[in-house]
Amino acid sequence: MKALLKTHDFILAEAAIVERLRRDASIQLDDHLVHTHLVDSEEGRDALSKVYREYLDIAAANHSPILLCTPTWRANRDRVEASSNRQDINEAAARFMTGLVADHAGHSYARIGGLIGCKNDCYLPEEGLSLDEAREFHQWQIDALAGAGIDFLIAVTLPCVEEAAGIALAMETTGLPYIISFVIDSDGRILDGTDLKTAIDYIDTKTTHAPLGYFVNCSYPSFLCAALLNETGQSDACSRPLSGRLIGIQANASALSHSELEGSTELKSESVSDWGRLMVQLNRDFGVKILGGCCGTDGRHLEYLARNISGDVR
Repeated sequence: MKALLKTHDFILAEAAIVERLRRDASIQLDDHLVHTHLVDSEEGRDALSKVYREYLDIAAANHSPILLCTPTWRANRDRVEASSNRQDINEAAARFMTGLVADHAGHSYARIGGLIGCKNDCYLPEEGLSLDEAREFHQWQIDALAGAGIDFLIAVTLPCVEEAAGIALAMETTGLPYIISFVIDSDGRILDGTDLKTAIDYIDTKTTHAPLGYFVNCSYPSFLCAALLNETGQSDACSRPLSGRLIGIQANASALSHSELEGSTELKSESVSDWGRLMVQLNRDFGVKILGGCCGTDGRHLEYLARNISGDVR
């Protein structure tokens, strides 16, 4: 993973998975595990494979590396134990992903991340865990994924810094590279009110082996542009705040606030080109290397990025 970052100025990340499945009438999501259980049925594996293969195809066609994640966003210990699914569902999901990638003609372009989310609501930072609570709570799932043949670990949709720091402390014990990804608001701040630089500095100092880097996800790209412009006061390519630490964004398709999107029964999105131009700006002006999608995005969004950003090795 470190070598990939050093040798590429642009890397794709997957676009939406859960939101696409949620709108598939043939798929039943689980009350506890959301989509993790799909790896245990032929119909579920087919639905997952269709989405992941679309993203793999785009990466391979454009000779771009891509980061894919295990479908384990909500498969923490409490939810697994509350469900009727087997206890080793995280390992099963990791095996599903490694097999899917190995069978794809473009497998050499892909790296697989073991995915976890926050314990509670990703839009309610007041429900976040303390550092010690988070380290203890998330260790079970982190260890399960780390021992299942993945390339890196990633924690996403994190609305508060203390829970993120606890997750980082748990992840560093595995020896794998890992990524911490925050949800930010339209002002560019993490939902608990912390600015990105403060959050990154805090976690970097708390850990012995710091994260490979940091992401923003589940936020429109203009939210991150706001954060970076606040840091520099300008948008020229010579000014790159948090250089080397803020490495990626998986952006929502809609510019609506989180409160406006929460519970929406309709797909909300801006045009692919408007979304894409902002993402290209983040790459070219601010050096954000890893670009992908979150809620409301699909293959069209990754195609736009692949067509408009050079993926050549430096």
